[in-house]
Amino acid sequence: MKPAVHVARYAPQIGRWADQLRLRIVILTDFHLCEPFMNARRLGAICAQANSLGGDLILLLGDFLSGPRFSRPVKGDWTAPLKTLSAPLGVHAILGNHDYDREAERGTTAVERALIAAGIPVYVNHAKRIAHGGQGFWLAGLGDQYAFLPEGSSHQPGYGADDLPATLAQVTSDEPLLLMAHEPDIFAELPDRVALTVSGHTHGGQVKLFGHAPVVPSRFGKRFLHGHIVEDGRHLIVSAGLGYSNLPIRFGAPAEIVVVELGGGRGA
Repeated sequence: MKPAVHVARYAPQIGRWADQLRLRIVILTDFHLCEPFMNARRLGAICAQANSLGGDLILLLGDFLSGPRFSRPVKGDWTAPLKTLSAPLGVHAILGNHDYDREAERGTTAVERALIAAGIPVYVNHAKRIAHGGQGFWLAGLGDQYAFLPEGSSHQPGYGADDLPATLAQVTSDEPLLLMAHEPDIFAELPDRVALTVSGHTHGGQVKLFGHAPVVPSRFGKRFLHGHIVEDGRHLIVSAGLGYSNLPIRFGAPAEIVVVELGGGRGA
């Protein structure tokens, strides 16, 4: 059996997040489910580990299917391991660029329908208020920013399913806002109304040589590669994710589960 996945922990001090609103977030992203590299047994063990971390809510940030080269599609109900995830404030998901298909332009995708059938809400340009500890916060999720990018094209705007203005318009109080966005690129244009943005997609570079990532799937290069990023008082956390894209190799950018602690006067 493979060892437990690395857990990356962050406790950012965010001005828009009250100390009294204590929240533990567990983040899983970039699964790229397939045989044999990220199969149901492996994902089941990761989900059990995620449950053990005591999160108040669990966020799934997309790219559920589409394995790397030399892989095979998973058989059966690929959502079965995800159904074991549990947290007091629920499990919430967004889609990644690999979760869209031609059907998406006519409505929901197959991945979205499978997640909803598994009891996991999917946020596509949607925001929801969540009550917690006698207070409340907003959880929002964007449609993918590169959902319809032509095969082989570099990351560029104009091919997305995201609608940031429509999403923010649903937030009707001044309570803190937590935003799920598969790609971190949107962070460059976010208003400071968003307390924290959480993303995946980059895989931390997936392969890093002497600290350098030769390939980063972002139009901003290494600017939003991995970890806790602060710009102009705005906060972003980017996970290296779990699975593989293109080739089934990780070097210098290990798979990880992310835990974010908010409130309680915790240090950055």
